[in-house]
Amino acid sequence: MPVLLNEVIQYLAPQPNEDAIDATVNGGGHAEATLERIGPGGRLLGIDRDPSILDETKSRLSRFGDRAIVACGNFSNIRLIAKDHGVLHPSVILFDLGASSYHLASAKRGFSFAEDEPLDMRYNPDDTTCSAEDLVNHAALEELERIFKTYGEERRARRIAELITSARKHRRIETAKDLAALIAKGVARGKLHPATRIFQALRIAVNDELTHVDKGIREAYALLAEDGRLAVISFHSLEDRIAKNIFKEMKHTGAILTPKPVSASRQEKMSNPRSRSAKLRVIKKLKT
Repeated sequence: MPVLLNEVIQYLAPQPNEDAIDATVNGGGHAEATLERIGPGGRLLGIDRDPSILDETKSRLSRFGDRAIVACGNFSNIRLIAKDHGVLHPSVILFDLGASSYHLASAKRGFSFAEDEPLDMRYNPDDTTCSAEDLVNHAALEELERIFKTYGEERRARRIAELITSARKHRRIETAKDLAALIAKGVARGKLHPATRIFQALRIAVNDELTHVDKGIREAYALLAEDGRLAVISFHSLEDRIAKNIFKEMKHTGAILTPKPVSASRQEKMSNPRSRSAKLRVIKKLKT
């Protein structure tokens, strides 16, 4: 179920014959709703970093024919990808950031600490970047502490980094379940499982997410047509801060449509737990 779907459609207000980009198309939920509103001639380019989900996405959007274009790539290269597919002046662009329900439940790459899966965490398994397993088994204690503190905002970063570097001297940490059990054994449990922020931090570090978010949003705004609308859904404070600061920078050429971020309704939070931390920010590019 796409998060904040009604709010996204309300603020982006896709119109007939406009072109659109879903920079994180995933299963195609937001894209499908957008395509229904930009017919008969509007096209949507859906981009996703993970090739394993795109066959399902193409199938879901197949009823729109060649108006639905799906491409595998990193949204930090959104301008180049858009140019390659002839979507040059989109009026609607959406980013739905972070790991998706697919990654947490089905990707089998260790995104969820509840599963006995390889500790990979790369969105695209063909990427040559190091995996989460490489990081926890080889990164220096100080580097792990920095990752956990910076990307996970974890106050016990030093303690957890020490647990990991001590344990790996005796046995390689290979699965998500191994890492979660190690952390749970050595750190007191509060409202959240003590591995929650650590898994978030590792995922962000492995995929260099914040760098790509910053570059992607900036490139998207440059690509956006005049009077076009750009929306960003974030799920933690680091992503939201990037979107907020970029929108502030663009206020001389754009109108911020969400002075405060929009959250999910109580009903959506009850039916879709992933929406509980979602924040939506939207900016409109003004005519020059």
